[in-house]
Amino acid sequence: MSAPTTDPAAGSGTPRRRRRRGPRTWLAALPLLVFTGLCFGVPLGAIAFGAVTRTDPATGATRLTGEHLARSLQGPYLASLTGSVELSALTALLSTLLGVLIAQALVTSRSTALRSAALTASGVLANFGGVPLAFAFIATAGISGVLTQLADLTSLGWDLYSFTGLTVVYLYFLIPLMVLVTVPALDGLRPQWREAAQNNGATAGQFWRHVGLPVLAPSLLGGFVLLFGTAFAAHATAAALVGGSVPLVTLKIADALSGNVLTGQENVALALGLDMILIAGLVMAVYLPLQRRSARWLR
Repeated sequence: MSAPTTDPAAGSGTPRRRRRRGPRTWLAALPLLVFTGLCFGVPLGAIAFGAVTRTDPATGATRLTGEHLARSLQGPYLASLTGSVELSALTALLSTLLGVLIAQALVTSRSTALRSAALTASGVLANFGGVPLAFAFIATAGISGVLTQLADLTSLGWDLYSFTGLTVVYLYFLIPLMVLVTVPALDGLRPQWREAAQNNGATAGQFWRHVGLPVLAPSLLGGFVLLFGTAFAAHATAAALVGGSVPLVTLKIADALSGNVLTGQENVALALGLDMILIAGLVMAVYLPLQRRSARWLR
């Protein structure tokens, strides 16, 4: 048994024991590392390998090439990447703003039943997507939809099967998701901070501008990143609603893999998938440093 030692930085002379990390620490994390490697590492390696290699159908020889990556950043493939980024950024931004306002209303509400009902509904709506969501909007706000006919939305220029219509559909499940993410962060704001600001003569606007928003900013950015990734990777809803009328990278990948437009484009689809991973990695690289900074305040 090791003798207790004194932490010189503490200055109190309180004895503490040194923590030694042995092989057991890595053994405890080994199942998680194996699971991560199988579920994420192997598919990522397969995508990267297919994106930078080309197999000769006659000889079966495989060689490295940058042709697939170059093609994924040209013409309609580049337009689909740009369209997905624009749609994801716009819907994530709108959902972040609206979700924060709804979450703040729930946190400050005195009705426990209202908060429970809203969070339950948000949990259901955040997972309602794909073909059922597209069918619901087609029946409600499509060309012959009930709401379209009652409000004569067609004369106002409304088109569900467009970029604007797809944006509205994405907001349907992204806003509830942002509410679920933001409510715990708002609960983490300590009441003592608001009381201290009020005692020093700060208004509510000054509190949010100098205390609340700076502390919540990394959490809100994390929610934005989550919404961006959810919209960026969505496929079934867009495929059932707009088909190929709106250029999206997930639809281009599906077309390339199935050969709907051109055959032999499987490697280009893998290159597009690698482009998506790189874009998501860049977004996460911005978020992670800020998230570590906010962790010190919300403990």
